[in-house]
Amino acid sequence: MNHVRNEYPRPQFVRKNWLNLNGEWNFSFDDKDEGLQDKWYRNFPQEKKIVVPFAYQTIKSGIGDPSFHEVVWYHREFELPEDWSDKDILVHFGAVDYRAWVYVNGELIKFHEGGNTPFTADATHVAKTGVNEVVVRVEDPSEDETIPRGKQYWHEEPESIFYTRTTGIWQTVWIEAVEKTRIDFIRWTPQIDRGDIEFEAEFLGELAEDTELQVKITFKGQTVILEKSAVLEKYFKRSYNLRNRFTDRSNIHHDGWYWTPESPNLFDVELKLVKGSEIQDQVYSYFGMRKVSIDHGEFRLNNKPYYQKLVLDQGYFPESLLTAPTDEDLKKDIELAKEMGFNGARKHQKIEDPRYLYWADKLGFLVWGEMANAAEYSEDAVSRLVSEWTEAVKRDYNSPSLVAWVPINESWGISRVAHDSQQQHHSLGMYYLTKSLDTTRPVLSNEGWEHTISDICGIHNYRSSEEMEKYFNNIESATGMTAADRPVYADGYSYRGEPIMVTEYGGIAYEIGEKGWGYSSVNSSDELIEEYRAQTSVLLNSPILQGFCYTQLTDVEQEINGLLTYDRKPKCDLEKIREINNRL
Repeated sequence: MNHVRNEYPRPQFVRKNWLNLNGEWNFSFDDKDEGLQDKWYRNFPQEKKIVVPFAYQTIKSGIGDPSFHEVVWYHREFELPEDWSDKDILVHFGAVDYRAWVYVNGELIKFHEGGNTPFTADATHVAKTGVNEVVVRVEDPSEDETIPRGKQYWHEEPESIFYTRTTGIWQTVWIEAVEKTRIDFIRWTPQIDRGDIEFEAEFLGELAEDTELQVKITFKGQTVILEKSAVLEKYFKRSYNLRNRFTDRSNIHHDGWYWTPESPNLFDVELKLVKGSEIQDQVYSYFGMRKVSIDHGEFRLNNKPYYQKLVLDQGYFPESLLTAPTDEDLKKDIELAKEMGFNGARKHQKIEDPRYLYWADKLGFLVWGEMANAAEYSEDAVSRLVSEWTEAVKRDYNSPSLVAWVPINESWGISRVAHDSQQQHHSLGMYYLTKSLDTTRPVLSNEGWEHTISDICGIHNYRSSEEMEKYFNNIESATGMTAADRPVYADGYSYRGEPIMVTEYGGIAYEIGEKGWGYSSVNSSDELIEEYRAQTSVLLNSPILQGFCYTQLTDVEQEINGLLTYDRKPKCDLEKIREINNRL
């Protein structure tokens, strides 16, 4: 079978013994919702073929049908080798939108709700050596506006800022064979002020008295940590001091081992869980030594002031929507943004593929992690957001490139937050929930406007350069303005000295072939550059701003305000954009 997206999908927790299930699957729409009654999980009606991990709405899937189909089914066979017979068999899903039931050999082994985060189905008790069958049933209620769906539209035709939906499997599916006693979870927390890396691990299975964890940490080929520790409990925590482990001590004095966008230094890790002389589990990981902090109202990276030059990146692709066609496409988006002088991206309304964060870590690129929000408020919407967001923060905690969390954007799902105490409590709840899960990164309670409490004051402003210059001359006018007729702070809340950034601006439409819209428009590449120069220069010259985020990296469907076309072709001389950005 010709597999697609064949790279290992979980870069922070890598094992060698795995089987990729991307590629051609059997597929069926179930518009009458009769599959459960007819037991399709045991007798699949092989109506269509689909290429996983692409949603049926996409051209890459081989189907390309954008119409509503709220229940769909997948089926394929996979073969397990004989030497896997004594191991636990785990079936991993990067993301399935929105509710998924997983069957192996006719038995239900997993239910998961949430379209943006990974889950694992344990098939050990039903899988067998040789040929097996996996079936996935998916429900994706097309018009339910209380489901966290981000930019996916709840009408059939995309319009305005909303795009074609994604239903079903949209990230890699793969199988691992693992020992019953194994490493289940790891977490890295850099403490650069002490020169320590804090390491946490959780284990599954029976831990014998002679079980030990072997940790090998290398930096640019040099071993800096090689330690063995007895594992006596299911939870393990240890700090490793790196400061005194280098033979080249000049690195220490010149920050030569810190992670920054300019010098994305990474430490490689090999973990072995060993019982006697037998390896129970072996996992490969990495981390970066970097610190994000806000000190006296200033955003700092590794204790130094750092100006963020971000670009809004929605992570959509012409023939595959939310799923990048290849791993190289994820890397290319970062390289193009860096080529234009941006040092980071705000991933807008999307929990991005972990491979994107891997490339951001490797290439040196800041990332703001943002939840795909629901459009309307309800108690069900709250619980759905909390559940998925918790999973997302846990999944991405280890990536050094990720420097801010955005659980809610532009009052999405909390449209009455300016005056409604219940929705304000939800905004505050998401802020404090995120802080309780991750103490190392700033959090924005409601990115763009109507903040309650936020560590960064993010303001969205699509006004002209002349108007922006008037507003961003001083803190009072900036925090007292309205954006899209909404105040910067909700009733009862006000500016508390946090860093101020313009986290959406621009949106300049330049039409090349495809018709569409933007927040303003120009008629040539030269005009695009000059308008970008005028607006960005105001922000760079502002005495109060500590960064910006330009809308946007690429066109997306009918929205044509990218610096690149939807298929990633430059709309202007990218070197000119770089020159403007590099003025500061």
